[in-house]
Amino acid sequence: MGRGRKAGVSILEVLEQQIEKAQEKVIKTKATYENSVDALQKVLDKRDAHRKDTLWKVIVNSGKSYEEILDFISEATDEG
Repeated sequence: MGRGRKAGVSILEVLEQQIEKAQEKVIKTKATYENSVDALQKVLDKRDAHRKDTLWKVIVNSGKSYEEILDFISEATDEG
């Protein structure tokens, strides 16, 4: 025995209702995804800003010249 249908409701109407519900779910899921991506991007931006600030402070406080710092970085990348 199969499941019965409501009287007066065609299969096409049922499918259209299911499609509408699925579309609504996709819209809600997409909005949640976009909000999550925005939140992630904000945190990544904060982390990057903190890293830049930390790196800049270390460079300024190192007492090394611009050329010395560039030479050091260049040597490290040449060896890698």
